[in-house]
Amino acid sequence: MSKKILIVDHNELMIEVMSYILTSRGYDVIALNRADHIFNNIRSNHPDLVILDDLLPGMDGHEICSLLKRNQETKNLPVIICADGDANDQLSHQKGAPDGILCKPFGMSNLLEKIEYQLAA
Repeated sequence: MSKKILIVDHNELMIEVMSYILTSRGYDVIALNRADHIFNNIRSNHPDLVILDDLLPGMDGHEICSLLKRNQETKNLPVIICADGDANDQLSHQKGAPDGILCKPFGMSNLLEKIEYQLAA
């Protein structure tokens, strides 16, 4: 059974590129361009991993990650945040920090490496 990955990014092009790469590697992809329904989506689709953009309208990726890591049902769900390069040091030391950080701009090989590492853990 293929692993399910939820992508949440406000950039439609980024969603398309990541979805194409991940589906070509055999992953099932669920994509949202807003954070509004992320928690309902996680409850109903049970993704194996979440990729969050750090700049989402309404609630940013850092806030969502923190909420997921504090919730008993989702605290073990791997979360990768795509963030500006200078956010890397700040994020890695926060409570509720993501399991992985991809600094923008990043290559798809870096994305796949992070995903494979998190799903193997």
